[in-house]
Amino acid sequence: MLINDKSYQTVWMEGNTVMMINQNLLPFEFSIHACKTHWDTCMAITDMTIRGAGAIGAAAGFAMAQAYLEAAETGNEALVEEARHDIAATRPTARNLFYAIEQVYEAGKVSSVNAKTEAQRIALNDMEDSRKIGQFGNALIKKNARILTHCNAGWLAFVDYGTALSPIYMAHQTGKNIFVYAGETRPRGQGARLTAWELHNEGVPHVIVPDSAVASLMAQRKIDLVIVGADRIAANGDVANKIGTLDRAVLAQHFGIPFYVAAPTTTFDKHCRSGKDIPIEERSADEVLYQDGIDSNGNRLRVLVCSPGSPAINPAFDVTPAKLITGILTEKGLIEANRKAITSLLKD
Repeated sequence: MLINDKSYQTVWMEGNTVMMINQNLLPFEFSIHACKTHWDTCMAITDMTIRGAGAIGAAAGFAMAQAYLEAAETGNEALVEEARHDIAATRPTARNLFYAIEQVYEAGKVSSVNAKTEAQRIALNDMEDSRKIGQFGNALIKKNARILTHCNAGWLAFVDYGTALSPIYMAHQTGKNIFVYAGETRPRGQGARLTAWELHNEGVPHVIVPDSAVASLMAQRKIDLVIVGADRIAANGDVANKIGTLDRAVLAQHFGIPFYVAAPTTTFDKHCRSGKDIPIEERSADEVLYQDGIDSNGNRLRVLVCSPGSPAINPAFDVTPAKLITGILTEKGLIEANRKAITSLLKD
């Protein structure tokens, strides 16, 4: 990704320090956050300084590598097992996180250097998988297509390129004259803040859409297809993604609009038989009750936007049944959302 004519990844490692773009400050401020210990990286994942399936996975892999490096320096071998547990507890729904933890954990049994090498490999593979998803997805996008997205599955959500936005970027670069409706994605507004910021940065024509306006746009035939990301995909094709994704899928089916999910094979969980087995993270009610922003002078502020004294619930994800999904875009190509196709995919 290019920001102010400089190339960045979302997350990377310098020495023993994990570096990442601070997504909690976007779109108002671009800043790099440094995590000197595995615990710092855990906190960054938990408070969503870094977020998005692939980026979380890469950060978790780096955190596991940090734990091995810290254990080697201090001689505290118990630290590795403690860190493994702590990293796994940061975001329970994201499959990429658990994949990265286990890969780096096994690699680290050889040496701390091997753990770091494995974490770097996971990050590089994530970037390459996203690029391939963009190529396969671009083939599905026709000229002048109007595309709806939900949440953020762009380069901020992965090490680079992204999944749902990767085909959009390639379609734009190949002159297809596309237009993107970026769903705001309450309560944290990842679509309005992050997807819109990315699209603006890349020069892709777009508009931010209130979550409640999507049905009306579809009824008016202003949306040609929907592309979303995924945080975990069950063995039968059910998909867990940011809360509100299920709404989009139901609407898309009603109006006869193709609904695609874009995700690398590292997001598939063969141990989850169906969406009923996917753990759904419940986040703080404060994310619903309060909103962060800036005032006219550029000062950051936090504002209560709901009825004082009223409680709120905040499930971070929902599950979209496989029957509502037109197809799943992977780094190996487009597959159907069913057990047979997924079994074949994961065997290759």
